[in-house]
Amino acid sequence: MARVCVDVPLPHLDRTFDYRVPSDLDVKAWPGTRVKVRFSGQLVDGWLLDRVEDTAHEGRLSWLEKVVSAEPVLDPQVLRAAREIADRYAGGLADVLRLAVPPRQAKVEAEPAPPAPEGLVPEPPHEGWQRYPAGEAFLRALGGGRAPRAVWSALPGEQWPDRIAEAVAATLHASRGAVVVVPDARDLERLDTALTALLGPDRHVALAAALGPTERYRRFLRARRGQVAAVVGTRSAAFAPVADLGLVVIWDDGDDLHAEPRSPYPHARQVLLTRAQQQDAAVLVGGFARTAEAQLLLATGWAKEIAANRDQLRRYAPVVQPADDNQLARDPAAASARLPSAAWLAARDALTAGAPVLVQVPRRGYVPAVSCQECRERARCAHCAGPLALGSANGVATCRWCARPAAGWACPACGGRRLRAAVTGVRRTAEELGRALPGVPVRTSGRDAVLASVPAEAALVLATPGAEPVAEGGYGAVLLLDAWALLTRADLRATEEAARRWFNAAALARPAGRGGKVVVVADSGLATVQALVRWDPAWLAERELGERRELGFPPAARMATLTGQADAVNDLLDLAKLPEGVQVLGPLPVGEDEERMLLRTGRAGGLALAKALHDAAGVRSLRKAAHPVRIQLDPHEL
Repeated sequence: MARVCVDVPLPHLDRTFDYRVPSDLDVKAWPGTRVKVRFSGQLVDGWLLDRVEDTAHEGRLSWLEKVVSAEPVLDPQVLRAAREIADRYAGGLADVLRLAVPPRQAKVEAEPAPPAPEGLVPEPPHEGWQRYPAGEAFLRALGGGRAPRAVWSALPGEQWPDRIAEAVAATLHASRGAVVVVPDARDLERLDTALTALLGPDRHVALAAALGPTERYRRFLRARRGQVAAVVGTRSAAFAPVADLGLVVIWDDGDDLHAEPRSPYPHARQVLLTRAQQQDAAVLVGGFARTAEAQLLLATGWAKEIAANRDQLRRYAPVVQPADDNQLARDPAAASARLPSAAWLAARDALTAGAPVLVQVPRRGYVPAVSCQECRERARCAHCAGPLALGSANGVATCRWCARPAAGWACPACGGRRLRAAVTGVRRTAEELGRALPGVPVRTSGRDAVLASVPAEAALVLATPGAEPVAEGGYGAVLLLDAWALLTRADLRATEEAARRWFNAAALARPAGRGGKVVVVADSGLATVQALVRWDPAWLAERELGERRELGFPPAARMATLTGQADAVNDLLDLAKLPEGVQVLGPLPVGEDEERMLLRTGRAGGLALAKALHDAAGVRSLRKAAHPVRIQLDPHEL
């Protein structure tokens, strides 16, 4: 018999089905292979999970129709992790396997396998980790085949790809495997380069969607066949099939790119922690900032902290100075560029010294929001009420929703026809700074074109958060503008996200001993600003976790969101046999015709809540309910 998971995204079919195996397929029908089976009269894809001698099914069994490929691409340990992730996030196993295993490329399977590299990976150097009191011990534990678990606060200016490469090399030296997940392609390229330099060629593979389906599948097979012992990549690489997994690493775990946008919406951090727990692997959660989830790992004793002492921080950290918006009026030159005097002086001094200056602007575009010049009423489209925006200095305001031009716009409140910038984007800021500092090159890095690096020469580099290029030798000054745009977001993680973006940008500055300076345009009394001034992300994360405990928000509690039409959400809640103690909050309006309900329970009740919601979704699926409900457990954004 073959035990099969059919690849059908229906909650009520989230179980295995038994099929008889014909004799001509017996030698190819092994666990982990792709198969085709008859299901409800149709030929559907499936995963062969196990071979059994008998079945509990009392009726007539169908035959296995086809083994698509004899390649066992589904690793047993990956299957085990996928099942746990599906249960945790109220999803189906087939949905998780779709995330874990890339689509098949038949011609790649037929290619001859390249030879695996010979010889043992040498023990890596320890000098970089010696700057952290617990760093060298962590590296030695990896080299000894043990499984330490750590949350790492990287020093400002740290070459984190080199440190992670050294941790991977120590793990491979102990003849174990490693999986590393980073947020985006730029980070992956830096880490890939560092690993190649330290390990040599063909010791690891990098997985990313940008590779294309053929090359990605080729590299996936190299890992599955045991030809490489280390895999690095973006979030889907968290499921990479590495033999004898000894280390999992996630860098910058607060980045929303780690949250999977497809059902059942797992977070890469949780996937890696699950695999580490199941396979007794080491864990390294690293970043310049720290999330509440990472702080919880420390607070419960599950992981230990790797952080530099204050003497090391004073050696490597830049000077951080807060500047209030009220300082704009004191300096005419600064006011014309929307810069406080402190930021203006820091930029001028760095440019005079021949160093680049990084300016972080939270908003992309030119002027993403405009308002009436006379009454300051926000300008909206007359057709759809969407916000108006300007694409250039001489352009016509257009609607950001329906893209209609608003050449004849008139304010419905006062009749005024002149517009002013309500929110200034990175391109408008670049224009203003270019006029204020003539002769200085101005470079921009954002969604349209992201720079990987800039040379060590005097220039203004304007970037949106997450698109900051690395400067050779570090930036002479880093200016963090429009802090209110990050801090006033109506989101649970607004403070944490602002801190993460600021720490990541500030870490690119030179040390204070070489003139590095960071100016953040925000109130100095804010906790986020104080953490940046003292370079103490641990204090801020501990404070954030304490507040969430008091309020009952993740990660101190488990929370689910149900999003859909009101009658569909109510129907699912009526069907769900919610465990005792679950709080139902809401509804909250979402869009024009949808609403969202929040369900909250203690951490110990998370699995029971997920099962109740999955079972209720299965009943609705069996009934062929007309309107779907999106179920998310511990969503990145509430």
